[in-house]
Amino acid sequence: MASAAMQRVLLAAPRRVFAGKKQFSALVSLDYEYPGLPAATPQPAKVTSVSVSTLPNGLTVATEDSCVNSTVIMTYPKAGSAGESLDEQGAALMNKCMNFKSGSGLSSILINRTIEDAGGLPFTTLNRTGASLGFTVAPEMAAGLVPLLATDCSFEKWDVRDALALANTEAEVAGTSAQIVLTENVFAAAYGPQSPAGRPLYSAPPSLDAIRSFRSRAYGLKDAVLTVTGVKDHAAFCAEVESYLADSPVGAGSLPSLAYIGGESRVATQGSGYAHVAIAFPAPASSAVATVVKHFFSAVGGSSGVSGFTADGLVGLYAGSASAGEVTDAMVKVATTSVSADTLQRAKALAKGEALLALESGSKALASAISASVLSGQGFGGPKDIVSAYDAVSEAHVKQALAAMLKNNPSLAAVGDIASVPYHATLRANFA
Repeated sequence: MASAAMQRVLLAAPRRVFAGKKQFSALVSLDYEYPGLPAATPQPAKVTSVSVSTLPNGLTVATEDSCVNSTVIMTYPKAGSAGESLDEQGAALMNKCMNFKSGSGLSSILINRTIEDAGGLPFTTLNRTGASLGFTVAPEMAAGLVPLLATDCSFEKWDVRDALALANTEAEVAGTSAQIVLTENVFAAAYGPQSPAGRPLYSAPPSLDAIRSFRSRAYGLKDAVLTVTGVKDHAAFCAEVESYLADSPVGAGSLPSLAYIGGESRVATQGSGYAHVAIAFPAPASSAVATVVKHFFSAVGGSSGVSGFTADGLVGLYAGSASAGEVTDAMVKVATTSVSADTLQRAKALAKGEALLALESGSKALASAISASVLSGQGFGGPKDIVSAYDAVSEAHVKQALAAMLKNNPSLAAVGDIASVPYHATLRANFA
């Protein structure tokens, strides 16, 4: 039986109405007139403003007020693979595939049809530090559909069957991608292959009891972040959402921690003739500095095929080449290059360009950026504040960050024809 909150969702949801042939023809006619509508007047673009509140149930709500569409994203920071216990390995991936399945008295078909009838397309993502699910709809539909992102999964056997097939397919596809395999090995090297953060994200699912246990702990409102764009009245929206989520699971447990150790993880593929190599270090506490360091690596290493990357607490360098030994030497050279005013300026310009371009790509990108900022505890002030944060990164900040990073045990990951890739001890000596 659907809860009272879920019943309100269904009553408020749009219903499909199949117009007659004459009506349909009128709707698609280029000559069709809409009586009574005033002529549209262009309005100046509004600067994004973000408001953040934490509800009594522990859910943090972040709303943005300038978008014409509402992208709604619920992020569960305990639902990433780093939150799995040893006997739960694979539960994060399986539960990601169980999102938008039956729960709280609603069937999978009804949940997805309700979102689709509102003009939305469901999406869900997973990484080591959390899982997210959401959709984009008209602003007036956003609050009423939020409970569909916080249902109490009932694990119907047909849903489990379909999710299992999808999880196995995702794991199989991931195993054929050199880039994904390299990423998996970077985390194994950085955090240890037996740690929650170092174990594979793409694993065969555990028992159904373990999958259920993981979900009941990780998919709760406490510590989760709900981000919604296109909301004009933050306080009213929060009150409405609090009412709608009165019956939703709160969850338990603590947020997972990432304990960096550094090391090596290699996967040899004979005869490939190509090697993918990554070297990583723990990221600076400031996300702005970490991003500038990433782009510093790209700015310095571009001519030699070396680029920078950031991922879940790491900053590093990546390169691929048929001459793995040479490219590894180039990566070491890039990492130890002195910071100059010119390279810093280029790195900051790249960082600002990347951030602003992402925000311009639509409400989903903006909502994702807001969610990431809120989860990091650094807030989100809009494009102007993003630019200011990067402008404030000085040459001294980057030098200090690089010096602190290089004091750590480096993490080396290599995949492919890696016979000429130096071993960890040799690599470490180059940074001593």
